[in-house]
Amino acid sequence: MIVNFSDLCAQAGVTGDAPKDDLMSLQSKGDAAQNHIERMLGYRIEAEFGGEDQEPIPEALKEAVLQLACWWFEHREAVSDRDKRLPYGVDELVAAYRDWTF
Repeated sequence: MIVNFSDLCAQAGVTGDAPKDDLMSLQSKGDAAQNHIERMLGYRIEAEFGGEDQEPIPEALKEAVLQLACWWFEHREAVSDRDKRLPYGVDELVAAYRDWTF
């Protein structure tokens, strides 16, 4: 994952003494959020950024993963609400780095 778990916990307001199920759920949401962002981008983030001779991973993409993971974590009970959209700002954060070739 492009964000570390302690940053994810801080963003979600979850402490290390939270129930183990909450910590595991948050980790799962982080992994899923990164996967979703990568599908929006059209490439794997770590294949394009952060490696040797590559630009660092953009903070905007890290923020998008954090926002989406925490939003899913906070709204995990509202799974059946189909009117829910991505949290405000995630689309905009991702759009600047999206691969627009088809």
